[in-house]
Amino acid sequence: MSERRKEQRRWASALVTGASSGIGEAFARRLAAEGTDLVIVARRADQLERLAAELRASHGVDVEVLAADLGAPVSRRGVELRLADERAPIDLLVNNAGFGTHGSFAELPADREDQEVQVNVVALQRLTSAALGPMVARGRGHILNVSSIAALYPVPGSATYAATKAFICSFSDAIHEELRGSGVVVTSALPGFTRTEFQERSNWTGQQRLPSSAWLSSDRVAAESLDGVWAGRARVVSARRYRVITSLTGSIPPGLKRWLMGRSSGLTW
Repeated sequence: MSERRKEQRRWASALVTGASSGIGEAFARRLAAEGTDLVIVARRADQLERLAAELRASHGVDVEVLAADLGAPVSRRGVELRLADERAPIDLLVNNAGFGTHGSFAELPADREDQEVQVNVVALQRLTSAALGPMVARGRGHILNVSSIAALYPVPGSATYAATKAFICSFSDAIHEELRGSGVVVTSALPGFTRTEFQERSNWTGQQRLPSSAWLSSDRVAAESLDGVWAGRARVVSARRYRVITSLTGSIPPGLKRWLMGRSSGLTW
């Protein structure tokens, strides 16, 4: 890699979870284009290997593939150990892996809801913990935890998903303050509706009710989120229209907000 390319990159190395598709893949592609060496994590090893080969060929970066099920403690442990490895430090952790479910909570399988909490909350918490030790010791580093604007609202039909995303925001905000002045920054990203595999995997069929203007691209979410991390922001809401929406609804009383969300319970974020 040329010296000029090294000077341009914001991070020497990054670990991205959920990198095999959607927003996670967009993060990996954008970081590789900036010259950042990568560790890409997801369950689907074949898709990771294809992506890794493409990024190595296109951008000349090192790409390490780490296949893991973040909902399984034994499998997740390998990712924790990689983050804590001071011989090959990680400058940026992107906690993007997660999934949603849709339907009445009373009717959804309890085991699947538990798995959702394991991946969206427990894995994110543990990987953040694993990364922070080495980063704080070095006095530098960034962590981006991907939440959703669903974190700001009760979402009937996606109760567990919205609750996990609310956890991410609160958790990240608190650590952002704990680390003030340390050289380490924790940021949460709150994208709105983004075209990925998420809708199909969560069994949500409300896409047709949304205007095309409501949708964001994965690349835009990745770009704006990474810019926000580099700027040291605590939260990043992608796209001006979503920043306006969250600002306007922020002052709505909880009871009214709950009622309004109940009336549009076919939607999720």
